[in-house]
Amino acid sequence: MMRTREKRQRTKPPAQPAIVRRANRWWDRLLDVADKRSFSRGASEYAADQTTRDYLLNTLGLGAWGALFPILSIVATQLAGAEQAGMFSMAFTTATLLLYIGNYGVRTYQVSDIDEADSFASYQVQRIMTVLIMLAVGWLWCAVKGYDHEMTLITWGAFGFRAVDALADTYEARLQQMGKLYLSGISQAGRSLLGIVVFTILLLVTRSLVVASIGMALSAVASFVLLTLPLALLETPKSREVDLLEIQELFVECFPAFAAQFLFALIETMPKFAMEGVLPYENQVFFNAIYFPAQSILMIVGFVYKPQLVRIANLWADRTRRARFDVIVLAMLGVSAGVTIAMLFLFGFVGIWLTGLMYGTDFEPFRMAQYLMIVAGGLSAGIDLLYQIITVLRRQAMATLTYLGSFVVVALMSVILVRMVGFEGAVYSYLAVMIILFSTLCVQYVLIRISSR
Repeated sequence: MMRTREKRQRTKPPAQPAIVRRANRWWDRLLDVADKRSFSRGASEYAADQTTRDYLLNTLGLGAWGALFPILSIVATQLAGAEQAGMFSMAFTTATLLLYIGNYGVRTYQVSDIDEADSFASYQVQRIMTVLIMLAVGWLWCAVKGYDHEMTLITWGAFGFRAVDALADTYEARLQQMGKLYLSGISQAGRSLLGIVVFTILLLVTRSLVVASIGMALSAVASFVLLTLPLALLETPKSREVDLLEIQELFVECFPAFAAQFLFALIETMPKFAMEGVLPYENQVFFNAIYFPAQSILMIVGFVYKPQLVRIANLWADRTRRARFDVIVLAMLGVSAGVTIAMLFLFGFVGIWLTGLMYGTDFEPFRMAQYLMIVAGGLSAGIDLLYQIITVLRRQAMATLTYLGSFVVVALMSVILVRMVGFEGAVYSYLAVMIILFSTLCVQYVLIRISSR
């Protein structure tokens, strides 16, 4: 009997899963920070330049971020109905547009600042300022639209989530800049997945989109405080002090990028705005449902080239390797075309049926619109790639007028075609402007390369 007791006492407790051990270790680090009231630390615990991890975990982060809106739309449609889901879709669409104000086109500029010409402290202060501007514009938007109490609260829930997205982006860019893109992916995935879980649970329990939207925003705040902020401050070198001239420089240097990216987002959103007030809100759900496969092309192509932005910047800096730079750009455009063709085949066989199953609605009448939207999505991926490359070349000002002209075209076409032919008019106008924009950026890239020889 005594031997049995001694044997039990000597038995080791079962080993904890790796993810639990990592979570406990991270929690211990946070408690240590709270106890010392400082993020100053010794050596970081996570290695840099982990190529495989960068690709896998950055893909996880981008995938979770890109899947966030589609999943929330499906959940809202199934639990609250198409009309209510359409209200949420419009709110989240507006919030995503305002996200570009918060980001201010700084991400690519920051990660390609390989010599740290501007301090991370300056990037942080500049981002806080743009997020405050973003929220001010959001308040003005709600006032101008004259939303009722319910729609206002739903919209502010979406605004809150996207504001945290914008703030977190500068810390995730810092991780990428220091060769730890995989940690950036973990941060992005954590925020997005937690938002999905909290939104779904609250909507399931309360059946209130207001409660679910506000809860989603609060979950983003929690993720930022417990994961994103400490990751960036603990795992990257301490920044030098804030420099007001650097902040001014960031606003000036990144304005062309901001203007172009905001205009591009406005171009993509304009068909949805044209439908609001003309067609029932449920049409927002239908448009987003056929838009998401197109957006997935942009995400997939981004998985391939975004981890390589620092490497691409280094290639461009070495004048002897610029031929290889061109090869990479052509290869990425080829990837965009290949993914687009694959997506067309997928939706030709099972995609339409699967979309209808997820949303609980027959999408067969939208088959041709879906094909056209996928082609537009492939062009959109090419546009995003070319713009990022032009930013690396520090010639982003060239694209701004192109985006402005395209916005005027899509605004006029969307309003006219939606009123003339309804839902299909939004799709036609979106495809037309993507064709114009992609063709123009191709010409601009060729001109830049010719002039830089």
